Amino acid sequence: MGPVESAKRQGMSATTLNRLSGRTAVFLHAHPDDEAIFTAITMRRLADRGARVVLVMATGGELGERLAPLAPGESVHRRRLAELEAAADRLGVARLIMLGRRDSGMEGWRAGRHPRALARARADRLARRLADVVDAEGAEAVVHYDDRGIYGHPDHVAVHRIGSLAALLTGSRSYEATVDREHLRERDHLLDAASGYSGDYGRSAADIRVKLVATDAELAAKRDAMAAHASQIAPDALTGPRFAEAYGHEWYLRTGNPGLLESL
Repeated sequence: MGPVESAKRQGMSATTLNRLSGRTAVFLHAHPDDEAIFTAITMRRLADRGARVVLVMATGGELGERLAPLAPGESVHRRRLAELEAAADRLGVARLIMLGRRDSGMEGWRAGRHPRALARARADRLARRLADVVDAEGAEAVVHYDDRGIYGHPDHVAVHRIGSLAALLTGSRSYEATVDREHLRERDHLLDAASGYSGDYGRSAADIRVKLVATDAELAAKRDAMAAHASQIAPDALTGPRFAEAYGHEWYLRTGNPGLLESL
């Protein structure tokens, strides 16, 4: 569904639909499916209101577990790229860019020593590449992760460093995707398993300056985008009345004055 169809489902006027026309946000994520889990509502709303959404994916998520069988000769990387393209289409992404780094795995994994592992890459060089995208697109906002990478994954921490530096290089507004750990407590979020069920992720509500709450249409788009990542996200994570409680909000820390996301 494109921006016009999605907007009609939400009862938006033509004025609302085009209110952000000519404005652009660049989203940097670590692995395919992160964009759906953490920023899908934001991306869909920006696209529906006329903004240009650019998604930069740092790795191919090569080390992700396989919850769905691969086709003969199909690699995890190829499957996850196809899933990413489907999710990006559902979220109204106008341009998808792959940085070409490799999934580093969790802290202490041997994969983190791979020459192309994102965690080993020089943040300044990747930030310069991202800054070139921001400049070429005329983007006013760079969305990445908080300083703990939301839950401590080495690739997510790298995304924070790269995104922060790119925003500094370009003078763009920096938004750090996070989660409200108090809100998510006992709400069956995928982060529980990722963090070892410790609940040690995100930030407290008092630290968070920007919060978006999904409309029904936006929540449906987020569910569809997450479902596109079938090799990574089990169907039972997307069903039931508690889905909206766990995934119907998105949260950001902001550096500097209010900007594009506050206009949402």
